[in-house]
Formats: sequence, structure tokens, C-alpha cells
Amino acid sequence: MAIIPPLIREHVAIPIVDGKMSFADVGLVASALPSGYAQVTPRGSLMAYDEGHLALWERGRGSTNAELKDGTRLTVFLRRSALRQAGISSSGVVRFYGVASLHKSGAIYDEIWRRLIDAEKQQDPEKKGFGVLIAIERVEDLAGRALHEG
Repeated sequence: MAIIPPLIREHVAIPIVDGKMSFADVGLVASALPSGYAQVTPRGSLMAYDEGHLALWERGRGSTNAELKDGTRLTVFLRRSALRQAGISSSGVVRFYGVASLHKSGAIYDEIWRRLIDAEKQQDPEKKGFGVLIAIERVEDLAGRALHEG
């Protein structure tokens, strides 16, 4: 498992400006469909869970949700100008590669919900979604340069 550097972890969640989410900064999560095509979907619930995991709240009802299972390999694409300004990534882009585990109840489910930003909780007031923990194997910039430890 890769260790996500603290400077990158602090930039994963969507920036909130004047109490509003900046949708230009939503992370994109990609998986492979059975057809071989990539399924890329925005996820406003994306967060750094700890030094080796990202997490999100999955409340979708489409093909991403239907194909998501324990062990699904995911790529997360994140663009933040702050990463460029901090000298972490010259393009401001970071890619995370990892493996999903689904949490439909229990401590991890509860913790992902607790950390979820209010704007996302309001989209799922009945908590019909579930937590997805992504064990990160690799973090890199747009040029493929490793940005992780381990």
C-alpha cells in the first residue's frame, strides 16, 4: 500500500468557497465496465480517509454503482491548482490507483458518513448509499512521476 503524502491528502476534499462546493474541483473516479470501456464519474463525496486510503459515499444508481464490488480497481483523477502552487504537481493533477472495499454498515460506513460534507449528506438524507474505501497502491502526477511513499 502507498502512503499518500499529507500535502496531497489535505487537497482531496472539494474546496468549499463562501459555503458552496466548487464543482470545477470535483474528483473523477474511473472504473472499467465489462465492455472494456472506462466509466468516469464525478464524486463530490471524495475524501482522504487516512494516509493509505481515499473514501467516498456511493449514492449513484447507474452503471458505476452496478459494477462496483469489493476488489474493483479504481483510478481517481484530481485537479487542484493548489497542488501546482505548492510545487507538488506541475500540472496540478494527481492520479490515485487503488482497490475498493464496500461498507454498507459498520464502523467504516459510519465514519465515512460522519466525515461527509453537508452538501453530499443532503443528497442522500435517507442514507441509501454506502461507503467505499479505496486502498491506494500508487499516486502519481500527470507525467507518471510517483508522488507517494512506500
